[in-house]
Amino acid sequence: MAGIVLTVAALALFVPSSCLWIQTSWINYLLMIVMFGMGLTMKAEDFTVLFTKPKDMLIGCLAQFLIMPALAFGLGKLFGLNDELLVGVILVGTCPGGTSSNVITYLSGGDTAMSVGMTSINTLLAPVLTPALTYLYLRTSVNVDVRAMFISIVQVVLIPIALGLLINRFLGKQTEKVKDALPSVSVTAICLIVAAVVSHNSEKILSTGAIIFIIVILHNLLGYLCGFLIGAAFRMDTPRKKALSIEIGMQNSGLATTLAASAFPQLAMATVPGAIFSVWHNISGAVLAAIFRREK
Repeated sequence: MAGIVLTVAALALFVPSSCLWIQTSWINYLLMIVMFGMGLTMKAEDFTVLFTKPKDMLIGCLAQFLIMPALAFGLGKLFGLNDELLVGVILVGTCPGGTSSNVITYLSGGDTAMSVGMTSINTLLAPVLTPALTYLYLRTSVNVDVRAMFISIVQVVLIPIALGLLINRFLGKQTEKVKDALPSVSVTAICLIVAAVVSHNSEKILSTGAIIFIIVILHNLLGYLCGFLIGAAFRMDTPRKKALSIEIGMQNSGLATTLAASAFPQLAMATVPGAIFSVWHNISGAVLAAIFRREK
């Protein structure tokens, strides 16, 4: 997946005309497809971890919504980002973990059930926490439409996941037949999102220079590090430390890009950090999985 996303991103960045046919207005619908696919693969058992491992879930939730937004804000201020790019970086930080974190956790030999549980619970909390935290960090810089963000997350995330859950619950045998195709559908949707954002903003991305790339990379790597150290501080075993590290470091950057476009349409550059993060965290996640597999 990392190689595919990187290839698509490079093509969209350096030959934008090849991807301009993909409209940015499609992003919401593409992300809804990804979230619907997530719902189809979710079961009630995914939420039982909340009751079997409540301490781990609480730590994961607090770490997700405290560390990544704080890192985003700190890095943005440290490197003196303008308001447009700062909004994009903050949105990446305030969004929940991405579904790809579950795959990377599995490949890493981490606690996959814990990862799926954290992604599910944090995603359900996102309609409230993401707008609230975004407002908290950006209220002195730009106007944050909390209501618009809430509605957008409900439409793009909660409703598709809920539909997927219901269909899986009542038509489980039929959904089993299509589950093998879901990863390919999700990868295709993610690639189209990356291609749309990057191609339509290629000049802006290239004009930002190296600074935004450095911030995105640091944000992601520091998230991995903080997650692992928190797991160690709470004496988690190695599989749980891996899951927490990956869950914290890998964000739902597709949602961040969608929110940047829908809630901050006047800030065109706000979509750039999410687009770059979408590419980078899949690359770093694959590398981290290879490293973690050696740790038993």
